[in-house]
Amino acid sequence: MTDLRDAALASKAWPFEEARKLVKRYEKAAPAKGYVLFETGYGPSGLPHIGTFGEVARTTMIRRAFELISDIPTRLICFSDDVDGMRKVPENVPNPEMLREHLQRPLTSVPDPFGQYESFGHHNNAMLRRFLDTFGFQYDFISATEFYKSGQFDTILLRAAERYDALMEVMLKSLREERRQTYSIFLPIHPETGRVMYVPMKEVNAKDGTITFDDEDGREWTLPVTGGNVKLQWKPDFGARWAALDVDFEMYGKDHSTNTPIYDRICEILGGRKPEHFTYELFLDENGEKISKSKGNGLTIDEWLTYASTESLSYFMYLKPKTAKRMHFDVIPRAVDEYHQQLRAYPDQDAAGKVNNPVWHIHGGNPPESHMVVPFSMLLNLASVSAAENKDKLWGFIQRYASDATPEANPDMDQAAGFAVRYYNDFVKPHKVYRAPSDLEREALIDLRDQLKTWEGGLDAEALQGLVFAVGRDRFDPLRDWFTALYEVLLGASQGPRFGGFIALYGVDETVVLIDRALAGDLT
Repeated sequence: MTDLRDAALASKAWPFEEARKLVKRYEKAAPAKGYVLFETGYGPSGLPHIGTFGEVARTTMIRRAFELISDIPTRLICFSDDVDGMRKVPENVPNPEMLREHLQRPLTSVPDPFGQYESFGHHNNAMLRRFLDTFGFQYDFISATEFYKSGQFDTILLRAAERYDALMEVMLKSLREERRQTYSIFLPIHPETGRVMYVPMKEVNAKDGTITFDDEDGREWTLPVTGGNVKLQWKPDFGARWAALDVDFEMYGKDHSTNTPIYDRICEILGGRKPEHFTYELFLDENGEKISKSKGNGLTIDEWLTYASTESLSYFMYLKPKTAKRMHFDVIPRAVDEYHQQLRAYPDQDAAGKVNNPVWHIHGGNPPESHMVVPFSMLLNLASVSAAENKDKLWGFIQRYASDATPEANPDMDQAAGFAVRYYNDFVKPHKVYRAPSDLEREALIDLRDQLKTWEGGLDAEALQGLVFAVGRDRFDPLRDWFTALYEVLLGASQGPRFGGFIALYGVDETVVLIDRALAGDLT
């Protein structure tokens, strides 16, 4: 553990870089609250999505990194802003007509269209907790409704009334002129309609802790700022929450980055210490456009988990969080294979190598052993040439290649085989395009076939790769043209696996038959 801690203190892995900022934050004295507090926020207007997973997964990685290099206890809060008013009726819920009369009411005051929970907000909060629990995250959940109504926020809300002018000065600088005329950091909840109201304040009485405003009908109301009678606008709420909870760390997407000075200043005006924060780049779809919940572009969490493991998604989340990344189906095979490559490397690495390995961060310092005897990309090619409709067919090839492998002893291999068949049939098969070989390619294929017919080297992947190289070396310049030909003529794809490994897995005799079929024009 000492070696790992020493290595972590020098590690350039981004979770340790962020964790060291928190160590420095408390180098003079431990936090008065007794722990370092990490927070992630969630807007429960819709179901949890891949961004929610990313924020909690990445925050957890920093939390685990901090726990290795510091003895201060930690806590992670997932905060749901469920007092937010429902601005529009979601398109993906049952009984949407029942929701229309509840527009602008807090989400925890809107009936649950699914008929399962006390409110729509309670439903979505339950989905969030189930979502987080499925992935094994350790966290405490806080509902903004409870936070406002229970009095936990009262001290900060009263302070906001006292320092209203200073807070407004910060906010007004960031708004257009027309918005300034009606803006207030306080959003009253109408005593009769229950709606969240965006109205200017006629008076903010710091002594009494009240606000006075006119509603849409011109009636004047005075409400206390405490007890859940008002909520804060979302930007002031961000900073006020930091002050109220004494948050030490929060990450958010690059689209929030311009607001960071506002959040920080609000927190400081309200007597808090601004937290450490980390902004990550946003995910892009296959066209390079920002992923949007309303558009439905890009990958969802369920879609990823239909074709690969949770761990592979965590691996993807770990990689270069400050770089915008395409998040489309075609990134899945590489993520799976790279994750298992890192797992296999981990046991033989020194302390520095271990703390810089993504799997240390994915598994909190205790990564499992990989039992993937065949890469996922190879399984896809195997599914292709064998026309596999289920994973049992793949296991016939796998066990000939690795006789000791079984679904029971290699559960990750078994899971991947099922994923590979599903992925192949949904994404690879519809786009396969075979072509006929050129004269030079035909000559080389015949040579490769004839040498395989007399092959006596068994299923040695490296020896078979050497044979494939030798056949192409004197015919193709550059040599990659030979491998491109193999993929396009035999596999119907522009890219493929190490071909010697493919032959070892698929079988020498089977590859001879495959080449004959290609030469006869049966594949095209």
